[in-house]
Amino acid sequence: MLSGSLVALVTPFLENGEVNYEKLEELIEYHLNNQTDGLVILGTTAEATTLSLEEQIRIVKLTVSLVKKRVPIIVGAGSNDTAKAMEKAKLFSGLGADYLLVITPYYNKTNQGGLIHHFESIAASSSVPIILYNVPSRTGMSISLHALEILSKNKNICGIKEASGNMSYAVSASRFLSKDFVMLSGNDDIIVPMMSIGATGVISVLANICPRETHKLCELCLKESYQEASRLQGRLLPVANALFYETNPIPVKAAMNHLGFSVGGYRMPLYSMQEEAYQKLIQILDKNKELLN
Repeated sequence: MLSGSLVALVTPFLENGEVNYEKLEELIEYHLNNQTDGLVILGTTAEATTLSLEEQIRIVKLTVSLVKKRVPIIVGAGSNDTAKAMEKAKLFSGLGADYLLVITPYYNKTNQGGLIHHFESIAASSSVPIILYNVPSRTGMSISLHALEILSKNKNICGIKEASGNMSYAVSASRFLSKDFVMLSGNDDIIVPMMSIGATGVISVLANICPRETHKLCELCLKESYQEASRLQGRLLPVANALFYETNPIPVKAAMNHLGFSVGGYRMPLYSMQEEAYQKLIQILDKNKELLN
């Protein structure tokens, strides 16, 4: 069962815009040495849609070779083209991914029947379990509770990354949870509320700069020490919120560069933070140094 702090890992770039594979190795080792419970690569935070297939394959191979099954590896394999997502699911599961993260279709949005068939087709193409990714703020559509109930019974669908931020939806979705179907928070600002209703962990942007504290927060929740967890969530909240002053992953990469990780810039259309937002981010980081690893 997936649980704990699963970092949504950034993709570092060189000054010429190419992937910095040497730095990626450093980041992976950093997380393996700082209590991160799992790695999520090729997700939204990784700027996956701007990576070529060749780059994606190399990143998966590198991660698998370094991790050596020490923690789970979750690979983003979504697309708004079902056929392409099926191809990626077959490819990445064959390269050694432990799980695949599959987003709802975007732009050419479907109805709920189409959504069910989309996920079922991808699950059938993968040799490892898939995790549904519900993030309507980015895709313009949500997985209905009816569709979720059906999908939760699929033997090769093992969970949902719930990133709508809608606690009412999450509470309703929690009735479908079991040892074979888990929920992971997709929002760092509500880890404790999500885990209190049955989520087993978080796919975290915050963990890029606070791996030990994010792990500790999840650990406390798994032990049902919710009062202590709530206090830690409160301390982490200003940093977690600051990482979303602008669209993810713009602020987290700015934060990592400020903290000395040297992960480089972005691939367009992502662009450097506006100066006012950047200065606010730096102030929050400097005020909360004791939380940063």
